[in-house]
Amino acid sequence: MLFLGFSSGLPLLLIFGTLSLWLREAGVERSAVTYFSWAALGYSFKFVWAPLIDRLPLPFLTRVLGQRRSWLATAQVALACAILLMAESDPSTADGLALMAVGAVLLGFFAATQDIVIDAYRIEAVDESLQALMSSSYVAGYRIGMLVAGAVALYLAAGFGSTVDNYAYDAWRWTYWCMAATMSVGFLTTLLIGEPIERETSAYFHGTADYARFLLLFGVFVGSFVIAFRMLSDTVVTLGDSFSSPLLGGFLSEALRLVISLAVGLGATWLAVAAGLAKREMVRDTYVAPVADFFARYGRAALIILLLVGFYRVSDIVLGVIANVFYQDMGYSKQVIATATKVFGIWMIILGGFLGGVLSVKYGVMRVLMLGAVLTVLTNLLFITLANAAGDLTLLYLVIGADNLTAGLASAAFVAYLSGLTSLSFTAMQYAIFSSLMTLFPKLLGGYSGQVVDAVGYSYFFLGAALLGVPVFYLVYLARHSVTEGGK
Repeated sequence: MLFLGFSSGLPLLLIFGTLSLWLREAGVERSAVTYFSWAALGYSFKFVWAPLIDRLPLPFLTRVLGQRRSWLATAQVALACAILLMAESDPSTADGLALMAVGAVLLGFFAATQDIVIDAYRIEAVDESLQALMSSSYVAGYRIGMLVAGAVALYLAAGFGSTVDNYAYDAWRWTYWCMAATMSVGFLTTLLIGEPIERETSAYFHGTADYARFLLLFGVFVGSFVIAFRMLSDTVVTLGDSFSSPLLGGFLSEALRLVISLAVGLGATWLAVAAGLAKREMVRDTYVAPVADFFARYGRAALIILLLVGFYRVSDIVLGVIANVFYQDMGYSKQVIATATKVFGIWMIILGGFLGGVLSVKYGVMRVLMLGAVLTVLTNLLFITLANAAGDLTLLYLVIGADNLTAGLASAAFVAYLSGLTSLSFTAMQYAIFSSLMTLFPKLLGGYSGQVVDAVGYSYFFLGAALLGVPVFYLVYLARHSVTEGGK
C-alpha cells in the first residue's frame, strides 16, 4: 500500500500545485491557473466508469494479471503517457496552453482510474479491522508521491534553470519527463503483488459481445455529455452575465451547465438501453445494485452519510487549490515553497496520517473525524495571519506544519470511514461514488478561488474557506448518532 499510495499521490500535484507554478512562470493569469483545477474533475466522476473496471476484462491482460492488476497496470502506463504529453506542451503559447489542458484532463482521468483500482484493492486485501492501518500506509505513500511531484519537481525545475523572472520551457519539460519516469514505481509494484480475491463474473455478461455493448453504452453517455456541455457554453456566458455578481453568476451558471449535461447524458443512456443497446439486467446489476445495496444497508441515515462525504473536505480542498500561488504571491521562492510545503509539509502529513490511523483504531473513526473537522477550520484560519506577514519564514513553517498535520490525521480517518461503508460485493463502484462526492463540490468551488482572491483578497478568502468547514461539525455529529453499521 505504501508503493501504490506513492503511485496514486504522484499525479495530483502535476495538475494542481506544481502545474500552477509552471503556468504562472509562463505568464498565465491567476484566474486561469485555478481553472486548471477542473482538469481533476475526473476524480469526481469516476463512479461513472468504475463499474466498467469492476466488470470488463482487458484482452489478454486480465487473463495474465487478474481483473484488478490488469486495469492498474494499464492506468499507470496511460498516466505516464499523459504526463509526457504535458511535458511536450509549452503553456506560454496559445496552442501549447490548449494542449496542456488536454494533457491535464487525460492525467486527471487516468489518475482517477488508477485510484478506483487501488481503493478496491485496499478494501479487498484485508478485513475491516485493518482498514485504518491500511489507509495510514496508503496516505503515507500518497504524501511521499506528492513530495516527489511537489518538492522534487520544483527543485528540478529551478535546477534546470527556470525562474519567475526567467521562464525556461525546457526546464519544465525535463522536469515532467522525470515525473513520468517515477510512475515506474507503481507499475513494478503492480507486477509484483498478487490479485486480492477471486471475483465472481456477473450473470448477465456472457461473452465479448455483451462487454462490447456495455462499453458502447458508456460511450453514449460520455459523448452526449460532452456534446451538451459544449453546446451550452454560450448559454452559460449569457446567464452568468445576467447576475450582478460575476463570481456568483459564473459559479451558478457553470453548475447548471454541469447538471443539464449530466441529465442529457443519462437521458441518452436510458434511450440507448430502451432501444436494446445493452440488457436492462446488465445496467441494473452494474449501476443500480451498488446504490440500492448502500441505501438498503443504511436506510434513512444514507442521506446524512452522503452529505458528510460530500462536504467533509470542502474547506481543505478549496484552500489547497490556490495555496502555491499564494506562497508565490507572498514572495517565497520555488526552493522555499518546495522545502516548506513539500518536504517539511509532507512529513507532517505522514505523521498526521499515522497518528490518525492509530487514534482511529484506539478511539474510533467517528471521534477522529470530528477532531479532524475542528482542527481543519482552526488551521485554515492561521493562513490569515500568514497573509498579513509576507516573507515570515518561521510563521510559514508553523502554519504549514499545523495545517498538514491536521490534513494527514483527518484524511486517514476519512479514508478508513469510507472503506468501512463499502460492501465487498460492490467495492469499486461504491467507493468510487463516495470519493467522487468527496471532491465534486469542493473542486467546483476551488476553480473560482483565483477570482475570489482577486475580488476580496487573501485574508477574506481564507476566512471564507474556514467557515465552509463549520457545518461539517454537525454532519459528523448526526452521522455518529444515526448510523448503526459501518464507520463506527
